[in-house]
Amino acid sequence: MQKRNLNHDQSDKRIVIIMGAAGRDFHNFNQYFKDNEKYEVVAFTATQIPNIFDRKYPSELAGKLYPTGIPIYPESELEDLIKAKNVDLIVFAYSDVGYEYVMHKSALVNSCGADFMLMGTKSTWVKSTKPVISVCAIRTGCGKSQTTRRVFDILKAMGKKVVVIRHPMPYGNLVEQKVQRFATFEDLDKYKCTIEEREEYEPHIVNNTVIYAGVDYEAILREAEKEADIIIWDGGNNDISFYKTDLQITVVDPHRAGHELKYYAGEINLRLADVVVINKIDSADISDIITVRENIQKINPKAIVIDAASPISVDKPEVIKGKRVLVVEDGPTLTHGEMKFGAGVVAARKFGCKNLVDPRPFTVGNITRTFKRYPEIGMLLPAMGYSPQQVKDLEETINKTDCDSVILATPIDLNKIINIDKPTARVKYDLQEIGYPDFEDVLKNFVKSLE
Repeated sequence: MQKRNLNHDQSDKRIVIIMGAAGRDFHNFNQYFKDNEKYEVVAFTATQIPNIFDRKYPSELAGKLYPTGIPIYPESELEDLIKAKNVDLIVFAYSDVGYEYVMHKSALVNSCGADFMLMGTKSTWVKSTKPVISVCAIRTGCGKSQTTRRVFDILKAMGKKVVVIRHPMPYGNLVEQKVQRFATFEDLDKYKCTIEEREEYEPHIVNNTVIYAGVDYEAILREAEKEADIIIWDGGNNDISFYKTDLQITVVDPHRAGHELKYYAGEINLRLADVVVINKIDSADISDIITVRENIQKINPKAIVIDAASPISVDKPEVIKGKRVLVVEDGPTLTHGEMKFGAGVVAARKFGCKNLVDPRPFTVGNITRTFKRYPEIGMLLPAMGYSPQQVKDLEETINKTDCDSVILATPIDLNKIINIDKPTARVKYDLQEIGYPDFEDVLKNFVKSLE
């Protein structure tokens, strides 16, 4: 292999690979590298999300410098790609991973001779013509979406037209998903949404909220601005907002106390926060709440802190009481979010189940592989559904499991997507502030500042 001259002309293009998971990676490319003749992006690598390998970031989205698009490879091939393509720069562009994980990736990249980059807000934020409120978090599963719904309800009651823009989850045809607008359940079918996408969009639709998502987040923003007084960014994982933000709300989770200082990019969100929500106070240990509160004070003492609970409700408590129950929880929260339990377990205990049933002896196909990749999931079943086959495997796993009933603790009604041959109980949860300050106070002051 021909080695690059270490003293090569600085006018030469830098050869780049972007590491991602079909979200932040595409956004960073669109905002910084697209049409930038100083760089040549030769590949994306993908992880976390199945079924996106062997694809391309299409030429229709990649711009004039990439007439054949940009290939996407498994991240496991990164070292070989750096060497084969003589790469100068690796851009790390996904989130909800620990600092040790990030630095191991940096060590791999640097040992191959390439630079390792984490991009900041100055290079990646898009400026809106409308005020932007960003709801972000320090980990997946902290309660961003319920916080977004609470903020939306208050602003709507003030007479404001509010549109929500959700962090990307483009698992299908990227060109068709450039700009997506969801206002009805029919829109979910129109865009062939996965279970993971439905979990994020359906609660907003139920709440009569217009929500945008897709791939090109500048184009998405320009469409949303046409029908909004205020934009709400509903963040995904613990990624930082794609938009320049006028009010940053960051949700922290005392069930994972200390993670607010140990995960990328959660600490960035905590440092950027104007408002920090300590969620799940109703079910967390007091010592963990104190730890989180002290960490907030340590790195962002100027932030307004709102205490909040996530009270649960169940439509059929009789399906739980005295029964052997299988608990189905939100997939990403259990997998790379590393949560040991969620609302389903809380409901099982509250309404007196006989015991939790372990699904692992009954898993099939993709669900079996999920447990092998994330053995820490334990006795809970993640609602994985990135593909039709994965949805089919989830259905078969649930129906094979030897239990009396099933607790559905995902944000959507799985009964609308799969056929479950056992009684089911749905768990719902919303954000409830405890004491003052609360969101009424914060948003009243924010709206007043816009006048």
